[in-house]
Amino acid sequence: MPKVLVSDKLSKTAVQIFKDYGVEVDYLPDLGKDKDKLYEVIGEYDGLAIRSATKVTEKILSAAKKLKVIGRAGIGVDNVDIPAATKQGIIVMNTPFGNSITTAEHAISLMLSLARQIPEADASTRASKWEKNRFMGVEVTNKTLGIIGAGNIGSIVADRAQGLKMKVIAFDPFLAPDRAMEIGVEKVDLDELLRRADFITLHTPLTEQTRNILSADAFAKMKDGVRIINCARGGLIDEKALYAALESGKVAGAALDVFLEEPAQNNPLFELPNVICTPHLGASTTEAQENVALQVAEQISAYLMHGEISNALNFPSITAEEAPRLTPWVQLAEALGSFAGQLTETAIRGVRIEYEGDVASLNTRPMTAAALYGVLKPTLHEINMVSAPQIAKDRGIQVETTTRDQQGAYENYIRLTVVTERQERGVAGTVFANGKPRVIQVKGINMDAELTPSMLYVTNEDKPGHIGRLGTLLGKLDINIANFNLGRAEVGGDAIALLSIDGTLTDEQLQQIAGLEGVKQAKALRF
Repeated sequence: MPKVLVSDKLSKTAVQIFKDYGVEVDYLPDLGKDKDKLYEVIGEYDGLAIRSATKVTEKILSAAKKLKVIGRAGIGVDNVDIPAATKQGIIVMNTPFGNSITTAEHAISLMLSLARQIPEADASTRASKWEKNRFMGVEVTNKTLGIIGAGNIGSIVADRAQGLKMKVIAFDPFLAPDRAMEIGVEKVDLDELLRRADFITLHTPLTEQTRNILSADAFAKMKDGVRIINCARGGLIDEKALYAALESGKVAGAALDVFLEEPAQNNPLFELPNVICTPHLGASTTEAQENVALQVAEQISAYLMHGEISNALNFPSITAEEAPRLTPWVQLAEALGSFAGQLTETAIRGVRIEYEGDVASLNTRPMTAAALYGVLKPTLHEINMVSAPQIAKDRGIQVETTTRDQQGAYENYIRLTVVTERQERGVAGTVFANGKPRVIQVKGINMDAELTPSMLYVTNEDKPGHIGRLGTLLGKLDINIANFNLGRAEVGGDAIALLSIDGTLTDEQLQQIAGLEGVKQAKALRF
């Protein structure tokens, strides 16, 4: 039974979901704040469910020897070292949709509060000042709202703003024209958005590309009297530049739910009367907190019990329906990659993977990740299916995938080709009705071989007597042959023998096989 640690506060219903799936769960909601204690106990768990309080650092992960999945109840994963988790093969999931409406509504609330100076007017009235003429606001109707980041939350904000009769423009490099049309926004570049918008709201992740996206230069390009809303991430706005723009009147007001440093204390922006501040309340509604808690419990449980992957940040998603069909093909892809990887002795420049037949209509991304893992595993022992695509990219290995309808004799197959400095080596395989992977072609030579844990691969000249000599030698070496598969390009040309054997070959035995007359290559393969 897999075991999950909940180290931040989740609802009782979420904890019950783990139990209903048959997952053992320890609910210790204050443990996430104690990094030393977390380090001590994390090694016992297969899964970790967190909110924002738990910091999953590289040090914590170094002790997480059994951990398979981290689930974040919410969107932001700034508190998880994703590269370190990926290196260890740990799936990192979030719940990107559970609090989307709540966050979007908070942004709209802040925008309206900013337009009508509601917090300051409230404080003034409570102080019995009744300064009716002081708080002259602006309407949002017919104003232009600029949205930076038109993803799930940004698109909901756009919908609500359109209900308020606002003109909505959006900057998002990943926003397709048809999607922009669907959500009713005008897609523009950043400079145009800065120039035209009366209100600007941020809904983009914090990356190196988006850090300080609203800088001093950006403020200089804006309309006089623009108003800024940020319910996304601290660090998107240069706070010093914002302070200067607010003081000068360039920016009429700002409403901030997030800050560069949190908890925000003694922030200079707090001194300004035209700033509204809330303590990262974007996801803080009863409905949102319950939604993300239930969702993360479902996702972690489904992965640990059924292999279903949802909303993973470092691995392709696999639905519950896909998992049974994909599993044998993922296993085949890994085996083909391992086959080619074990035979590769020079630097890999590229990997080509072809999916033909019905398999091409499946979710090929997990198969590609498995194939790359198989290719790189023989030379990089600290690698896994999760980390393999990123490692291939980091090493400059060009990965090309192709999908197509059935063209050959087999209804479905995968062909993997490794491109090195000296040559290309291809291997193809399929999955039979029994679910077992089989090799159907090596280096363009057709064969039919079941992949077994221990195999011997031999290339030789196609001449009489070779098979007899090989069998005799293996008998002398006390190596039992479980299966013998042969193939050749043409009479008298290159030939391949692929043997399933009991036990493993020693280096000395392998040298004797390589020394046989006509043998070009002899390699022990492990699967």
